[in-house]
Amino acid sequence: MQIPANMTLRQLRYFAEAAELGQFSQAARKLHVSQSVITTAVAQLETSLGLKLFDRMPHGVGLTAEGHRFHQHVRHILDTLQDALSEPMFLANTLPGRVRIGASYTVLGYFLPSLLARFKRSYPQVEVDLVDMDRAAIEQGVGSGDLDFGLCIISNMAEPYVLRRQVLIRSRRQLWLSESHPLLQLPVISPADVEPYPYIMLMVDEGQESATRYWRSVGREPNVVFRTSSLEALRGMVAYGFGVSILSDMVYRPWSLEGRRIDVRTLTDAVPPMEVGLVWRPDEDLSAPARALHQFLVFACGG
Repeated sequence: MQIPANMTLRQLRYFAEAAELGQFSQAARKLHVSQSVITTAVAQLETSLGLKLFDRMPHGVGLTAEGHRFHQHVRHILDTLQDALSEPMFLANTLPGRVRIGASYTVLGYFLPSLLARFKRSYPQVEVDLVDMDRAAIEQGVGSGDLDFGLCIISNMAEPYVLRRQVLIRSRRQLWLSESHPLLQLPVISPADVEPYPYIMLMVDEGQESATRYWRSVGREPNVVFRTSSLEALRGMVAYGFGVSILSDMVYRPWSLEGRRIDVRTLTDAVPPMEVGLVWRPDEDLSAPARALHQFLVFACGG
């Protein structure tokens, strides 16, 4: 298929923001344009492609299966363009060395791989030793000097902070539920509305501790019927209507492995976002390769 002559980079950017935020209005605010500009750009893309990219819902939009695949390609295009524009800032293709980093489950599975691939295109001679660790082990490894730095969910860290921290992304947390769930009939959904329904608890990356903090803050308690360390198992359980869960947009996918739809809704009592970031020792200068990766991650995430 040839690229339509009237397709523009701006349209792709508008589409990507709408896909990632789940609302045309939020995308418009972020990009400082009117909502009609976003709506028109998406409509033009759908016409050019001959595909329906979004399902329109009462409280936002969700990607169709075709829209989800198209978004993956668009995200790659936009990221590659950003790398091409920023490459002169880095010592691309000239810096040798090795970086030792620890990363936690969610970061490894849903955040880091594409960024590391982009980094390697700019720094092919830098070897990255990547270790799968939980947050406590990452903090210990960084503190002892066994790791140059770590990547984890830093919103789970407790004060006082011994290590330096830098947020890379803040990922909104929302309610996940099946497309036929009774809660979807409500104009707005509160924690009190969710409380009676079966709840599925994700156990990795301190998911239970984070969820417990939220539920206590709103004076409620979820009706937990199942706990799992498998995000795909949770997706399937939610999609088939066995329960609901509250998780971040970073790990959200609109479809389970079985091809069943998963809807999302914001709650009236806002859930604190998941913060993914870097941790490193405050009293130690990073090596040149570690500093390059650190700088790249901050820049790539808009920090």
